This record gives sequence, structure tokens and C-alpha cells, in this order.
Amino acid sequence: MTVLVTGGAGYIGGHVVAALRARGDDVVVVDDLSAGDASRIGDTPLERIDLAAPDAPGALGAVMLDHGVDAVIHLAARKQVAESVDRPLWYYSQNIGGLLGVLEAAAHAGVQRIVFSSTAAVYGQSRTPVTEDAATSPANPYGETKLVGEWMLRDQSRTAGLRAISLRYFNVAGAANPRLGDTAESNVVPMVFARLERGEPPLIFGDDYDTADGTCIRDYVHVADVADAHLAALDSLAAERAEPYRVYNLGTGAGSSVRHLVEIMTRLAGSTIEPSVQPRRAGDPAVVVADAGRIARELGWRPRYDLEEILASAWAARADRSTSLP
Repeated sequence: MTVLVTGGAGYIGGHVVAALRARGDDVVVVDDLSAGDASRIGDTPLERIDLAAPDAPGALGAVMLDHGVDAVIHLAARKQVAESVDRPLWYYSQNIGGLLGVLEAAAHAGVQRIVFSSTAAVYGQSRTPVTEDAATSPANPYGETKLVGEWMLRDQSRTAGLRAISLRYFNVAGAANPRLGDTAESNVVPMVFARLERGEPPLIFGDDYDTADGTCIRDYVHVADVADAHLAALDSLAAERAEPYRVYNLGTGAGSSVRHLVEIMTRLAGSTIEPSVQPRRAGDPAVVVADAGRIARELGWRPRYDLEEILASAWAARADRSTSLP
């Protein structure tokens, strides 16, 4: 099977590409490298395409035909909540426009299987643990763009023979190996570790939420588990099922507060620096924890790693990279 992975040079994408290749699939990556790193994917074929550009559908369709693509894993997207609040129209053009290009190209090339990177942000302030049947009410434009993306896949699957799965990520962290570690300081785990390494206090955005310690509660899932879930979803699309479109939560079902997260990371880094509490960020819900029962029942996927293991792997990857730099 040949799989096209958009955003494959990114943090999650690199892990997905590695998992696909490890089991023997052929892979081609499409990434504009605005946030990705080509070193993550080694000798995997890479096509540099801006998916939101007007000519993207034609270029992407040609790649699909040239490589004999059987399925797409669509990861490429802008994903910073605060940035989406500041630049909502840009987020709509990037995320919805990018998926539109993928769907148009897939229709042209006859590709009928797509796994879509969605997000728990589609739920907004839903009660937790949240099931896939919960009401969707995103609290920020980023979540809104992902929800619209889900609607696009659902509607296309009703008429065009498309078979698709949306995976609603909760908080992805950790690393399978140092080469694939998360280096984006806009993400909470690398941001905290980077500040600790510089001798600066970690930042906690808001400690007045209606939670036990006042900080947000999130469900953290290991990126290696996330990669495995994409393979399970892809394989499920190859099987004959009545439903052409499905949605699954991708989390552990265990919630941890941001303060607890920072405490573990501070200990791993061998630091005693106390965190600095900042004002809340716009668009951040108080509690977001998954009910991951559906994906376990239907795809047989279950997370293997707990929070301590997730954070330890992230720190080990960061420490390994720092010692190997010239």
C-alpha cells in the first residue's frame, strides 16, 4: 500500500511516517516545511506543496497519480489556539482550504481512503470524559476549522465513494526517538522544558479555573500511540463496513492538571524553579478528557503509555539532542 502523508515532516507526521515504513508501506510526504523538518523523514520521498495555494489540487493530484497513492493521512494544518483567535480568517483559509485541496485531488486521482487529523477542540466546554456523541461547540477558531473539516469529509463520503475517519486528538506529547522529538516551543511540553533549561520559570496560563488546583486539566497521549492509531484507522478503512465515515477520540481517558504536568517536568529536568502563573489564554476550556472506549472496541487501539512515561520520553529525546549537537 502507498500512503500519502500531508504534514509528514512535522512532529506527529514524522512518527506516522516512521510507523508506516516500519511495517513495510510505501510512503510519500507532502509538506511545505513551514513548520516541518525534512530530517525527520530520512529518504522518504518529499513533495513541497502549500496545500492552501490555488494550484495545490492539481499539484497534489499529480503526486497521487505519479506515486500510485492508495490512501491519504491528512495531518497538515495550523493548530495554535491563541494564533487562531488573533487570525481567524487565515486559519479558515489554511485549514479548510488545505483540506479542500486534498479532497479535490483525491477525487481526481480516485483515492477513496482518508484519515483526518481532527482535535478535541471541537468539543469546547463539553462535560468530561467526553464521548464522540457529545455536542460539538468549539471555543476557538482552530477548533471550528477542524469541525468544518469533519463536515466536509462526512458530506463527501455520502456521495463520492469516499471512506474516511476523523481522529480527534487530545494532547499529544512524548517521543519515540530523539530524531522525532517535538521542538515547537508553542507546544506545552517543549515550551516548559525550554524555559527550565534557560533557568526561567515555566508558565501556567490561568490558575482560577473550576478544577482541583485551579489549572486546566488535559488528557495527554503518547505520540507513538497516536501513530499506531493512524495505522489502525487506515487498516479499518480497507475493510468493508457499512459506515463510510467515522469519528474516534484519541486519548487515554486520564486527566492531568497543567500544574501536575509542570511538577513532573521540573523534576525530570532536575530543577527547583517554581512556575509563573499568567492570565488565562483566550479560547482555553477548563477540562478536556477523552472517553476512548469506541476506538478500543471498534479498532482494537489502546494507549500503552502513562503521563510519566510520556514526559520521560520527551525529556530523554531533548537531552539526547542537546548532547549530540556540534
